[in-house]
Amino acid sequence: MPFPSSPRHVLFPPHPTPFPSHHIQFRTHPLPITSSEILGKHPLQNRWALWFFKNDKSKMWQANLRLVTKFSTVEDFWALYSHIQLASKLTAGCDYSLFKDGIEPMWEDSQNKRGGRWLITLAKQQRHTELDRFWLDTLLCLIGEMFDEYSDEVCGAVINIRTKGDKIAIWTREAENEEGVTHIGRVYKEYLGLSQKVAIGYQAHADTATKSSSLAKTKFVV
Repeated sequence: MPFPSSPRHVLFPPHPTPFPSHHIQFRTHPLPITSSEILGKHPLQNRWALWFFKNDKSKMWQANLRLVTKFSTVEDFWALYSHIQLASKLTAGCDYSLFKDGIEPMWEDSQNKRGGRWLITLAKQQRHTELDRFWLDTLLCLIGEMFDEYSDEVCGAVINIRTKGDKIAIWTREAENEEGVTHIGRVYKEYLGLSQKVAIGYQAHADTATKSSSLAKTKFVV
């Protein structure tokens, strides 16, 4: 159940970030009284895990991936976000990934392998103007369960910091679920405030696993 009457300070940090986001009513999970509630925290509908990847070519891919922490309340999300480095400050070759607890940020995970991703590619000059806002809004869409009945289809999101241009993607679990996938894409595009003239595409992991993202077939467009 969402808590529409919740004060703004519950949903947003006490000191506003320089990247104002849409007013999102977080959906919370109806649980018995927990230690979080006793402390005045608001539990999210899902528990989430933040991962960090730093490319080191001397190591295997999985050895470069590190679990940072997990959280399950609105307040713990903001505590985490305020203490980690902004995506725009990461060095090229680094990724942040936010996934539901129990899902690893890789195609091979059983909950990802049949899915795909809505992909947004940003030009290099957007790193210091729009990247952090887009990534924060992406995170809020995920933890706020903003995709209605299709929120269960969402696995997580990834931001890739690259020399040639950065990428942000929302991963879903079933690429053949056209209705769910396109609904997620439309809602995502709206929350990012993208113009109707801007098209974003969805790629199946089965295709991108064998090709570069620039060559992978676009399955859906919104």
